[in-house]
Amino acid sequence: MANFAFGLGVGTKSSAGDLLEVYYNAPLLNADDALVAAVAAKVGYEGGNAAIEIKESQLKDLEAAFLSVGAEDQAEIVEILEGTSQALFVTILETDAEPASTAEVYLKLSLLSHRLVQPHGLNLAGMFGQLPNVAWTSEGAVSLDDLSKRQLAARAQGRVLHVYSVDKFPQMTNYVVPAGIRVGDASRIRLGAHVGEGTTVMHEGFINFNAGTMGVSMVEGRISAGVVVGNGSDIGGGASTMGTLSGGNNVVISVGENCLLGANAGLGLPLGDRCTLEAGLYVTAGSKVTLLDDQNNEVGVVKAAELAGKPDLLFRRNSQNGRIEVKTNKSAIELNEELHKHN
Repeated sequence: MANFAFGLGVGTKSSAGDLLEVYYNAPLLNADDALVAAVAAKVGYEGGNAAIEIKESQLKDLEAAFLSVGAEDQAEIVEILEGTSQALFVTILETDAEPASTAEVYLKLSLLSHRLVQPHGLNLAGMFGQLPNVAWTSEGAVSLDDLSKRQLAARAQGRVLHVYSVDKFPQMTNYVVPAGIRVGDASRIRLGAHVGEGTTVMHEGFINFNAGTMGVSMVEGRISAGVVVGNGSDIGGGASTMGTLSGGNNVVISVGENCLLGANAGLGLPLGDRCTLEAGLYVTAGSKVTLLDDQNNEVGVVKAAELAGKPDLLFRRNSQNGRIEVKTNKSAIELNEELHKHN
């Protein structure tokens, strides 16, 4: 039985019965065929992509199914869930098709944050239409329609229902804390972020969904939706990367390995390996930049987009005339050849 992804989830519903979110403790990518077949027989799965709501009374059968195929870790999850009154879902994705439900979106976001898939490795088209706006509170996800009464009920009991955010996305660490990371302010990392092992995210650092770091990085700035930062690269304090959801920008911005975005710098094009953006300098694809060789001789002026993905570049602002300059280790002749060979 073909399988792309599998997850046993615990969900939260509104008073009207609408699904708000689903927590998958241990999602699986390309789960074993025997596991999917064993579970399918217990929950009535007949193929395709489906989020099947199950009853607590079915958990014993599910536990036996998992144990029959040696999936002790999944069986342990079932054992912990026994007796719950929360909504339960078995979500099986046969293919990586556009998500068709809230439960499917949460499974895909969880795959990213569990580091089972890298950013841009999943079909997330149409996901916003499947995610409700939710009040994320000290008592978990609350429907906006239910919020006022829930706040009043809490006050009546001498409590305050803290509302931390109103958003389609929850914070990642309420769903998974990947191994080997440090996070100063967990509320600034959304579910669906990919935080590489060895990454430190300081208090002002931010990582959006379908974005993140591939290894050891220091993040003190903003990693916007869709932006991937290579191993060994640092995003300096207040630095920003352009995402792909606003401003008509459809270019995927990325940062290569061993790069540095200086404090308050900004990036609007894919950056190659071992590149540096000077502090305070914002470079977009359309920025005009002056090329300098290793002897500081002017080679020419190009749009920054022509340098996308090129390694070993230093972007800086000339403090006397204000122009953006780019230095490289290559000679003027080699640089010209590389830049203009496709003209």
